[in-house]
Amino acid sequence: MSDTPQTASEKETQKGEEAEAAPLVGADLIADYVTRLPNAPGVYRMFGADGDVLYVGKARSLKKRVTSYTRLIGHTNRIARMITATTAMEFVVTESETEALLLEANLIKQLRPRYNVQLRDDKSFPYILIARDHDVPQILKHRGARSRKGDYFGPFASAGAVNRTLNALQKAFLLRSCSDTVYEARSRPCLLYQIKRCSAPCTGEISGEDYAALVGEADSFLTGKSKKIRERMAQHMEQASSELDFEKAAIYRDRLRALSHIQSRQGINPQTVEEADVFAIHAEGGQACVQVFFFRAGQNWGNRAYFPKHDKDMEAAEILDGFLAQFYEERPAPRLVLLNADVENADLLADALTIKRGRKVAVGRPQRGEKRELVQYAFDNAREALGRRMAESSTQTKLHAGLAEAFAMDAPPERIEVYDNSHISGTNAVGGMVVAGPEGFRKNQYRKFNIKDPDTEPGDDYAMMREVLTRRFARLVKDQAAIDNAEDGETTEPPPDWPDLVLIDGGAGQLSIVQSVFDDLGIDRVTLVGIAKGPDRDAGRERFFMTGKQPFMMEPKSPVLYYLQRLRDEAHRFAIGTHRARRKKAIGKSMLDGIASIGPKRKRALLNHFGSARAVAAAGLADLESVEGISTTVARSIYDHFHEGAK
Repeated sequence: MSDTPQTASEKETQKGEEAEAAPLVGADLIADYVTRLPNAPGVYRMFGADGDVLYVGKARSLKKRVTSYTRLIGHTNRIARMITATTAMEFVVTESETEALLLEANLIKQLRPRYNVQLRDDKSFPYILIARDHDVPQILKHRGARSRKGDYFGPFASAGAVNRTLNALQKAFLLRSCSDTVYEARSRPCLLYQIKRCSAPCTGEISGEDYAALVGEADSFLTGKSKKIRERMAQHMEQASSELDFEKAAIYRDRLRALSHIQSRQGINPQTVEEADVFAIHAEGGQACVQVFFFRAGQNWGNRAYFPKHDKDMEAAEILDGFLAQFYEERPAPRLVLLNADVENADLLADALTIKRGRKVAVGRPQRGEKRELVQYAFDNAREALGRRMAESSTQTKLHAGLAEAFAMDAPPERIEVYDNSHISGTNAVGGMVVAGPEGFRKNQYRKFNIKDPDTEPGDDYAMMREVLTRRFARLVKDQAAIDNAEDGETTEPPPDWPDLVLIDGGAGQLSIVQSVFDDLGIDRVTLVGIAKGPDRDAGRERFFMTGKQPFMMEPKSPVLYYLQRLRDEAHRFAIGTHRARRKKAIGKSMLDGIASIGPKRKRALLNHFGSARAVAAAGLADLESVEGISTTVARSIYDHFHEGAK
């Protein structure tokens, strides 16, 4: 049966239907959405052909903002590329533009869109906490959610800054730093009391009233009343000296020295700014550095440099504008935020931070006086940090290009993962993963793996490597499948971080184990290399193993070889450090810790009576019952714990 020929009019009709059925993209697609958008604040998302989110934006009026994308002229190259690549959009209407700003920051952090500024280092800042969930407050370093009752002071730029300040505060105010469990178990003062870094409230060396006074002084110092505290200590020292109580005078002298040490390590300390965050951005050569200084209680509590991911066409003020909302998405804001650039959403950001904090927050660019000097100081640091970064990344780029050539990769690796294991005769076995990229080591993405499989024989390095790689990449495959199988816009999870290159500390045996893991999981997108130490474990004579290739060596003085050695050594250092920490923790455990009915008081009573946990384990039932505070039932539970199956 032959087909009936189409007439010219039928062909034209078919062409029109096909044109009508073709999906809209780019500006045409956006124009179609505009017809259905309200004049209301909200957030919009733009999607590419592969379903990835290209951009997340907020608007006072969704209709007006999205309409601006329908024009074919007047856009930067970045925006023009984004419009052309758009194949779908989604919208969320909010009550206000402030709410839209907060939602935008949250979505950017989750989705990591290509055309947005991205805050890549979102590690939380450390704080000093005076915990008040115990009758005797404790001072300690804190990071994470503020779920514990007490007063939080910070943020500090680094753990090192917190540790230095904590050490000095302990000398100045003699507050306890031990945990509540240790505190309850003390029967005599610990070493910190002997070296004059704690007043030993655990054993009554100081009265509750006097300890509360020390806590009040520490609180006052950390809230900016350091001058009054110093004057009061100086008066007490002079009074003690005049009364010929030189021992007491020496105590106040040492405390004053500790306070001076804190302030001398702070660097610049402003006279007119009590609480502020200072931001300064410097952009050059398609890269940018945002330097952040933290001032609290009139003191400089450190600074941190950020290198946000952004499009090369973006202006410095635009980068800083996108950075700020993400920075404060999960962090409390101070009273004052100082900037070195006029950002578009400064007033809106101030309103949003005011709502989140519950009191007035000002955001602005100072023009004169000490505030302007602080901003200039931050800018100088941003410029120097970016200069160092660009010099380092230039070298790093060449090294990654060398890796691509050495291992026959299609492109230089963006993410490298290096794996190593550590144990002693199979005990406290751990696996370590370190991560590196074009910007250097990404320490906030390191991971440790406690070996948990009961079928893994102690000391079996092959089985340990199989468990570590299986756990890591099975999770990646699962997360990728969830995203691939999700309907458009159904998931807000970011794509998993797939490595381009995986390095294994080991030879052909370890390589074959990991290759079998990849084969079982259906992974063929990752370059896999084993690094085996050379004869006599000499550096520079390493052999490299790749599936389907003969082992090979590199030139002994090759910069790429030195870089690979650094990667391997960093993985080795991290794995050993993790193993030692686990071993130390295991050593600190008592044989009595696993008994459910034994708390700090009963534990102390048993140790005082028998002298050691081993003696408790060897004691008879009658001996256990003779200990004060140990009932017949508790004695039986202790005895059964150490004599399983005994009658």
